[in-house]
Amino acid sequence: MTAPPGAPGLGVEVRRVGIDDPLAEPLVRELTEEYVRRYGPEAHEEMTRYPADSWAEPHGVLLLLLEDGEPVAGGAYKRYDAGTAEVKRMWTHSAHRRRGLATRVLAELERAAVAAGYRRIFLTTGPRQPEARGLYLANGYTPLFDVTADPLTIGPLPFEKHLR
Repeated sequence: MTAPPGAPGLGVEVRRVGIDDPLAEPLVRELTEEYVRRYGPEAHEEMTRYPADSWAEPHGVLLLLLEDGEPVAGGAYKRYDAGTAEVKRMWTHSAHRRRGLATRVLAELERAAVAAGYRRIFLTTGPRQPEARGLYLANGYTPLFDVTADPLTIGPLPFEKHLR
């Protein structure tokens, strides 16, 4: 089922998958391309930094939003510490941006984190990703950096959100 135009991803299926699932391939490929385009070839290592089981339950999860069986957005978290999940791999397919799908992914990750016993989410985004910075601010994440500073002078931009 497809979401109505302008709807925030309500007509999509949420599916938990492994990072090696073929459905995760577009997320891994496009996210890697995006990081390399924004940060250079050394950014490729970010996508292979963590072992595949980092995203596996019970301490982690990789969620995809599927529309007509095709992945359109996704994200993951892994264990940061006993009470904190760290969000990584946030992605929306380039052909499906500006539909609220990333907000939906965040909400699904938050629900899954609460169900897994986490009480806080931590994440970082890069200084060359203003859309991600805006997404986290708009969804109640607290910046752990000076928001008035030039992001390029800070490096990774950390955020947190306490869950209920």
